[in-house]
Amino acid sequence: MITLRVRMLSYTAQTYRNAYSGLSRATWLLSVIMLINRSGTMVIPFMTLYLTSSQMGYSVGQAGFVFGLFGAGAFFGAYFGGRLTDKIGFYPVQMITLSGGGVLFIVLGLMKTFPLICLFTFLLSFVNEAFRPANSTAIATFSNEDSRTRSYSLNRLAVNLGWAVGSALGGVLAKYSYGLLFWVDGCTNIAAAILMWLFLKPANNLPETNKKTVTAKQHSAYRDKTYLLFISLVTLFGCCFFQLFTNLPVYFRKEWHFTEPFIGALMALNGLLITLVEMAVIYNLERKGKNVFFITVGIGTVGIAWLSLNIPYGGPFLALLMIVLITFGEIFSMPFMNSYWISRTQHTNRGQYAALYTMAWSAAQTIGPMAGAQVAQVFGFKWLWWMTGSLSLIVSATFYRLYKKNKV
Repeated sequence: MITLRVRMLSYTAQTYRNAYSGLSRATWLLSVIMLINRSGTMVIPFMTLYLTSSQMGYSVGQAGFVFGLFGAGAFFGAYFGGRLTDKIGFYPVQMITLSGGGVLFIVLGLMKTFPLICLFTFLLSFVNEAFRPANSTAIATFSNEDSRTRSYSLNRLAVNLGWAVGSALGGVLAKYSYGLLFWVDGCTNIAAAILMWLFLKPANNLPETNKKTVTAKQHSAYRDKTYLLFISLVTLFGCCFFQLFTNLPVYFRKEWHFTEPFIGALMALNGLLITLVEMAVIYNLERKGKNVFFITVGIGTVGIAWLSLNIPYGGPFLALLMIVLITFGEIFSMPFMNSYWISRTQHTNRGQYAALYTMAWSAAQTIGPMAGAQVAQVFGFKWLWWMTGSLSLIVSATFYRLYKKNKV
């Protein structure tokens, strides 16, 4: 029995070593840069509290309008960030957006009138989101086909860890001064830019001119019908998924009467599971070459998770089960979504594909929570979970048809 346990521990340790090995130095640096950048993500979770505080005195409606502008800026920023990446390369776009975003965070914190807050919120979101297509393109460039999915998973791990650190530290800083949030956010952005400038030398990432450029134009992301279907499905799935961080906590509080600490622990479980198991899971699956199949399984699991909320007499155990299900659905689907869009790109059009993928998530993050809140308010939360669960299963079934058609 002891020998069996030792073997199991040894196998587990070896799996984790393999999961994190074989990734390029540049991939690790990009993830560290993302970790530093996202560790400063403090303004966004506390923006509503800041705007509606006695210090600022704006209404909830005005705060909601500011967030609408934030979503719009993210959407258009992703589009132009992708186009710029294909024109001048991912390195200068990342440097410009990181340093520019840092300055804009600090400037936004100094704005007190509503029109200026709206203007600089849009500009900040535009510049910040323009970073993402360039960053995604860089990860694809610095990784090989065998480790690409793990490279994106490592980047996701950095995002999750950074968000957790930023939210926790932001809560402490906000207790003393909301203004500190803007300064720390700005400084972490600039620190990430300095780190990139010092340690990550620009690669030969400029689009090539000659016949390859013509070929890339013929294979524009905006003319790739299969990819546009993929983007539509990702957007629909994202609208369902983002209920996790917005309307689900409200449901737990109002309907199941959970305390805030317990709700926080449930949300933290999502990030903790991703941190602990995603890289090992991806290591065992990425070489099977079934990106769309795993996306199908992941989204289907998310759909089952949403439907489980309508099981009668829900309580803490069901809530834990639901979070575990939705987290593993996320682990199975999202890393392979990255691998799928990369598989359809060429060197010269990768920014276009990255932009559309980023825009899909930006649109979902804006539309999903807003539409979900309206459904919950008018029809009740049970109808919201029926709708998100059913829509997720429909998206999963459509992905399965795509898998059967293309076998990818």
